Amino acid sequence: MAPRQKYSKPVPLADFVRAAVDPVLARQGFGESSLILHWDDIVGERVAACSEPIKLQWPPRPAKRPPDAVVEPATLVLRVSGAMALEIQHMGPVLIERVNSHLGWRAVGKLAIRQGPLSKANRPARIAPPDPQALAEAEKAAEDVEDEDLRKALARLGARALRGPAGR
Repeated sequence: MAPRQKYSKPVPLADFVRAAVDPVLARQGFGESSLILHWDDIVGERVAACSEPIKLQWPPRPAKRPPDAVVEPATLVLRVSGAMALEIQHMGPVLIERVNSHLGWRAVGKLAIRQGPLSKANRPARIAPPDPQALAEAEKAAEDVEDEDLRKALARLGARALRGPAGR
């Protein structure tokens, strides 16, 4: 048996995740996990809240393809919730450009949209309305702010801060 290797410092868990996740995603056509892990950074929070990449469908390649032949781009299959499918379809060229910019080459040529519910991990969290008592207290604290929109925003923020993370 080989002696155990000692680390001089702790190793971040993220260093191990990629090795575990990449083979699973490769079966779905993803060459790397960054498209899944950084979807909200690539397409923006608004689009990411209503969509998620399912797989990359690569076109079949002939067995005796010349080495210098052009690689045909893949189709990015997205799951989109509800009525946002039409808007995502209209945004298709922009989304393809963003994905290709992230990957560093023209990997995606078109989008295929599948309507359906998103995985629970990708659903936007519903924010409960602020407690009326906390809202009144926060409005009183922000009453000296002259700008009405800013005052309302500060009151909502203050009410949520007073309520606390557990929803007291």
